[in-house]
Amino acid sequence: MPNLNFINDYCEPAPSLAAPFPGNDLFAPSSTAFDASKEFAFPTFDLPNVDNPVDFLREYTKDGADQHIKIQHGTTTLAFKFKDGIIVAVDSRATGGSYISSQTVKKVIEINPYLLGTMAGGAADCSFWERELGRRCRLYELRNKERISVSAASKLLCNMVYSYKGMGLSMGTMITGWDKSGPGLYYVDSDGQRLKGNLFSVGSGSTFAYGVLDSGYDYDLSVHDAIELGRRSIYHATHRDAYSGGLVSVYHVKRHGWEFHGRTDVSDLHYEYQDEVKPRLA
Repeated sequence: MPNLNFINDYCEPAPSLAAPFPGNDLFAPSSTAFDASKEFAFPTFDLPNVDNPVDFLREYTKDGADQHIKIQHGTTTLAFKFKDGIIVAVDSRATGGSYISSQTVKKVIEINPYLLGTMAGGAADCSFWERELGRRCRLYELRNKERISVSAASKLLCNMVYSYKGMGLSMGTMITGWDKSGPGLYYVDSDGQRLKGNLFSVGSGSTFAYGVLDSGYDYDLSVHDAIELGRRSIYHATHRDAYSGGLVSVYHVKRHGWEFHGRTDVSDLHYEYQDEVKPRLA
C-alpha cells in the first residue's frame, strides 16, 4: 500500500477548473504573465558601486597603477572577400598570459545559416555578445519576415557594446555574411568602432597574417586558392605568434549560406608547407 500521508503532505490538489484565477474570473491576468518588454530587453549587468565606472577601471588598468589589472588575450582571425564570396579563417588557441588554457576553442560563432562572427579579445565577452546578437537577429526575422542584413547585424552588435565602452569589455570581432545586397564584411570592437572592408585580420598574430595575405590576395582567386590562402595565413601567424595555435578552421560564405571546410592541425600544416619547393628569390 502507498503511504497516503506522504502523498497528502507533498502533493498539492489540482486547481479547480471553475476558478483558474483569483476572483473566479476566467480572464483575470496571471501573476506570472509573460512580459515581452522584459524578456526581449537588452541584457544588463551589475556595475561597481562607484560614481563613474569608466574612471574607476581606468585607475586600475593604466601603467604604473599600484594594483595593475592587465587583460591578457591573443589570437589570429581573418576574413576577406573574393569573387565567389568570403573566406573566414581562425586559429583555436586560448591563452591567459603565457599559459595555454585550450587548443580547441571554436572562434567562429555561427549566428545563423547566413551570418558568421569571429572571436578575438576576451573569449567570454565575444561569445556572450555574439550569441545575444544571434538571438536578436532571430527576433528581427520573426518580426519582419525576412533575414537581417549583414550591415544591420553589425550595427546591432556595435550599439550593444557601445553602452559598455570603457568598462572592461575586450572584443575585436568580424561580422560577415550574405544578404540581398551581396556579401558583407564588417569589423566591430568593444569601443563601438564599426568598419566596412574587403579584408581584415584581427588579433595578436594579425601582423604576420597580413604579410601572407597581402602577398597572395587577389579578388579573382578561385575557391580552392582562396581557402588555401586563408589556411596558410593563419598557419604562418601561429608559427610566429606564441598566443596563436591549435587548429585552423576555414569557412566559405556563399550566396546560399556559409560552408565549413574543416579544421587542420597547425603541426600537420607545418610539415606540409616545409616540404614544398620554395621559389628562388634571385
